[in-house]
Amino acid sequence: MPALSALPFLKPMQLRSPRSSPGGQRRHTLPASEFRCLSPEDAASVFEIEREAFISVSGDCPLHLDEIRHFLNLCPELSLGWFEEGRLVAFIIGSLWDQERLSQAALTLHKPQGSAVHIHVLAVHRTVRQQGKGSILMWRYLQHLRCLPFARRALLMCQRFLVPFYQKCGFQALGPCQVSVGELAFVEMQHAVRGHAFVRRNSGC
Repeated sequence: MPALSALPFLKPMQLRSPRSSPGGQRRHTLPASEFRCLSPEDAASVFEIEREAFISVSGDCPLHLDEIRHFLNLCPELSLGWFEEGRLVAFIIGSLWDQERLSQAALTLHKPQGSAVHIHVLAVHRTVRQQGKGSILMWRYLQHLRCLPFARRALLMCQRFLVPFYQKCGFQALGPCQVSVGELAFVEMQHAVRGHAFVRRNSGC
């Protein structure tokens, strides 16, 4: 499995020049913007953003704190966080699934032999919403998946009002999802992930 730092499109992206000291020497500062896989130590920051983003809309979170830690321990390579000056501002968490469509079990299980990446949640911090960060993060996440040899497609479930957003990200609707949470119904969506050999020839992975 390639190390995240080795993937060219996931290297820290500098958005402004490093600050200089009066003597002209550069001071060490945190990257203005950085994308990296999450670790269990990021779980509290992840849950804080997720809780604020989802509680007001649906009354519940896709993943609770213990579930976040669970997936970040089992498959951190299927997560991606966007950090600005060391602070988490947006994230995606996924796990592997081994069936054609999602079922209720997909909400809590990671299937290591699977080839479908189930995207559990994408959330953006309230202070940086309406800036296009969600679509940028999803694009970078899909690029990351294309460098993972076992990933063949990405699956997610969303409420109907979010379908246009994911369609703009390249997902196609598969129809009503078998999974329900309380009274909420979802649409299942899919995005193909190209073969690993093709990507290696064309993206430098």
